[in-house]
Amino acid sequence: MEQYDILIVGAGMVGAVSACALAKRGFSVAIVEAYTPEPFAAEQPMDLRVSAISAASERLLQELHAWDAIAQMRMAPYQVLATWEWSRSEVRFDAEELNHPHLGHIIENRVVQLGLWQAMAQQDNITLLTGEAPSQMGQDANGAFLVVGERTLRGRLLLGCDGARSRVRDAARIGLTGWQYRHHCLAVNITTEQPQQAITWQEFTPEGPRAFLPLAGPHGSLVWYDSPQKVATLMRMSDEELKAAIVQAFPDRLGEFSIDGRGSFPLTRQHAQHYFRDRLVLLGDAAHTINPLAGQGVNLGFKDVAELAAVLGQAKDCGEVWDSEAVLARYERTRRRDNLLMQSTMDLFYTLFSNDRAPLKLVRNLGLLAAQNAGPIKNQVMRYAMGL
Repeated sequence: MEQYDILIVGAGMVGAVSACALAKRGFSVAIVEAYTPEPFAAEQPMDLRVSAISAASERLLQELHAWDAIAQMRMAPYQVLATWEWSRSEVRFDAEELNHPHLGHIIENRVVQLGLWQAMAQQDNITLLTGEAPSQMGQDANGAFLVVGERTLRGRLLLGCDGARSRVRDAARIGLTGWQYRHHCLAVNITTEQPQQAITWQEFTPEGPRAFLPLAGPHGSLVWYDSPQKVATLMRMSDEELKAAIVQAFPDRLGEFSIDGRGSFPLTRQHAQHYFRDRLVLLGDAAHTINPLAGQGVNLGFKDVAELAAVLGQAKDCGEVWDSEAVLARYERTRRRDNLLMQSTMDLFYTLFSNDRAPLKLVRNLGLLAAQNAGPIKNQVMRYAMGL
């Protein structure tokens, strides 16, 4: 039997950040991940799963000594974010207006994970177990436990960083509220004739948003929201047919391009009814999933980690029982409120722009036009989204 302060299930982006942040606070950590990410090679095609890493998340990754490793692989900083329905009501957020070098970075999830795994390897108080999922997990009078192969791991807390279908959440018997949106999402990686771009943009249509995310080099990720039936049809098309459909459906801003890969997924919102039960604690997608409209998913997960590490670390430094219900309630109180606000804001935008009623169309475009000219208010909204 092996004893640690904290056990973690899931060593993806949120789990690996959790391990690094808690180890930095002096906790001993064991983290379990069944799947080892493929090593990075520059000639590899871009992954379909990417994230918009905010300035706050970048700062956290720098503090945990993972950012340099990520930067040595590949990323795409962007300075401008544009969104519109009518071209004359376009809203543009520019990093120059905030006196900041960039608004964020678009990075492949695997690249972020690999950088964090390098950071974990530098911490003596992190034990990483890979290749096998826990066969048992739970809690008893002596704390939390995991059984992984022939090894039994014990800890004072068990963190669920194992995604939207969290086994830790199930073990804690924590329920969910949520629903599935009427749209599915198609992600298409492309190679463009343009060099690496520094703008990400999104056009709203009655069928759903169309977006472009810049990737490293002459590459990009297209995001197409539409009905499940339409997305299924697009997935069955040849590359030539899909390219023709993209040219017809997307604004004339892409230039010449070729298709590299595609994938699709449903859009789901879910929120755990509690963020902890006794010694089992949820973070990231295990606690909440959000409409990916603004790319805030992983950033919310990183905020969860930063808050939990701060709460536990402060309690430990002050001589409190750091794994007590009172301490964990501080984490839940702060993060649940912020996550619910972001979920509700994204749902408001999604609902507002997901119909073709003429009066509402006029109102929302007048709203975008007003937002473009809102000056300090617009900049404050962007600073909040960036975590500044």
